[in-house]
Amino acid sequence: MPNIVRFEPFRELVSVRELMDRLFEESVVSPLGLLNPFTGGGTVPLDMYETDQDVVVRASVPGVKPEDIDVTITGDVLMIKGEFKEGTEEVEGGCFHCKERRVGSFTRSIGLPVAVEAEKAEASFENGILKLTLPKAEAVKPKSIKVKAEEKK
Repeated sequence: MPNIVRFEPFRELVSVRELMDRLFEESVVSPLGLLNPFTGGGTVPLDMYETDQDVVVRASVPGVKPEDIDVTITGDVLMIKGEFKEGTEEVEGGCFHCKERRVGSFTRSIGLPVAVEAEKAEASFENGILKLTLPKAEAVKPKSIKVKAEEKK
């Protein structure tokens, strides 16, 4: 038995609109792929989580040397800057069919959820992952208060 599909004349208009929106975003809003972390310069994907003592940030920066990364904390904003230098070589006597490796500088700013002690921050780099451990300021660390029962007289 054949399937009956309801005719919806505006279905095609919606898909054309979505295509136009994507075209506009790619060419005007983000012409160099700045919103896509896997093409162009742009930004770097990261994870941020919080423990009782620290705020920990892990950023993916494959192909970047640790000495080419600059990390700063200003107030409650963490900024990671660097540059992808590899992948700029040209091929003699040939042409690329696909070229997706990043080239260019990147900057990533993110607000910190709590106050941290920037001077005690630690950074490590392994297998293209930058790990920042930012100790929380004493004022925001959880404190335990013991409750004492009063004796009735």
